[in-house]
Amino acid sequence: MNSGLQILLQKVLVVLCANCYPLLRISGWFVILPLVLNLIANALPLLVMKKRPTFRLRICAHGNQCLTAFLISLPITILIQLGLGWLWLPLQWKHWLISIAISVLVEAMLFWNGMISVYGSSVQLGITHRAVGLLLGLVPIANLVMLIRIIRITGREVRFEEEKHALEERRKDQFLCKTRYPILLVHGVFFRDNHLLNYWGRIPKTLQRNGAVIYYGEHPSALSIADSAKILAERIENIVEKTGCNKVNIIAHSKGGLDCRYAMAYLDTAKYVASLTTVNTPHRGCIFADNLLEKVPVKVQRKVENAYNSALKHLGDPDPDFMSAVRDLTCSHCSVFDAQTPQPQGVYCQSIGSLLNRSSSGRFPMNLSYRLVKHYDGPNDGLVGKESFQWGDHYQMITTEGKRGISHMDIIDLGREDIPGFDVREFYVKLVSDLKQKGY
Repeated sequence: MNSGLQILLQKVLVVLCANCYPLLRISGWFVILPLVLNLIANALPLLVMKKRPTFRLRICAHGNQCLTAFLISLPITILIQLGLGWLWLPLQWKHWLISIAISVLVEAMLFWNGMISVYGSSVQLGITHRAVGLLLGLVPIANLVMLIRIIRITGREVRFEEEKHALEERRKDQFLCKTRYPILLVHGVFFRDNHLLNYWGRIPKTLQRNGAVIYYGEHPSALSIADSAKILAERIENIVEKTGCNKVNIIAHSKGGLDCRYAMAYLDTAKYVASLTTVNTPHRGCIFADNLLEKVPVKVQRKVENAYNSALKHLGDPDPDFMSAVRDLTCSHCSVFDAQTPQPQGVYCQSIGSLLNRSSSGRFPMNLSYRLVKHYDGPNDGLVGKESFQWGDHYQMITTEGKRGISHMDIIDLGREDIPGFDVREFYVKLVSDLKQKGY
């Protein structure tokens, strides 16, 4: 049964149940019928829904259909109840109130069935839409506008994920990302590799489904470039030694790109690297970081440093060094580092950058930092200026048409957001597929 027919049937069942009181007045035994129909109406999408790629998506599609049926059935129920009020008022007002109470209960069950389902399963709603949806729940008109937006977002999510799944099924035997050497993903500053909340979002699983072998840097969240590079150099040697793969293809985000450049140039790691792709890496640093260090009092800097280092130690980071990481991202430091650190011979090097198109387009906190960075660094991704991205044999700039753009977080799918005009998972499939075609 297609979704349109499901919603029509669900709407009919809900309207019958919500306006069943006249039937109940004939005989109390008729109560069984609306109870059964209401249960069917609330479970219908799950009972007859076509197979979905994941259980999460199945629940999201179920919630989306319940909310759509609610949005359609509600005005019909209101009209019927107004008609009953016309017939029963003023003498039979008690019966009308009972009828209204039943209709409210039935419609509320369908609404909360849908809302709980999409709130618990949707990725694309995000924290903001969930919070705004709750805040506007009791505001007339605004709550309907928000409901329509939630239906659109979750419906688009279901369709997009189904299309992605169909694409993966069609090409699963092509092994587009089965490169000669494994992929090493290196995170940026102030994050760690975590199996529960992957820094690279949905990208690693997509690459693996297309044949890629994935490893992670597993280095601390905040160290100087030199200290991070030492740990990454050991990690790369261990991977090569343990697997016998001889080399790795590195994809490094943000400061991770600088760490890898240092390891290759000064720690004799280049011989283990087939390619290095830096993603939104500040090769010439961030001017706004210089200005912050100049203007923020040293006492405040130390308090922030101590708070960060203490918190991360409790979370398992062995020896974080907040201020060393920050100082190594300044324009004054990176400009010297870039000039003194040439591209290694025999390693294919490329860089990627992305831009936000306006401050309000990115998710928190990129939407807040964008204006500050723009004041000092010009067009940027929320953290790094455009002029700092380019490095290596090939450079690619990513953005979208219109208002959105791609932030420092979007480019690694940290927010798991499906951005119109930019399929981040497909972007990395093409990136790794190109490495495969080049023989890496």
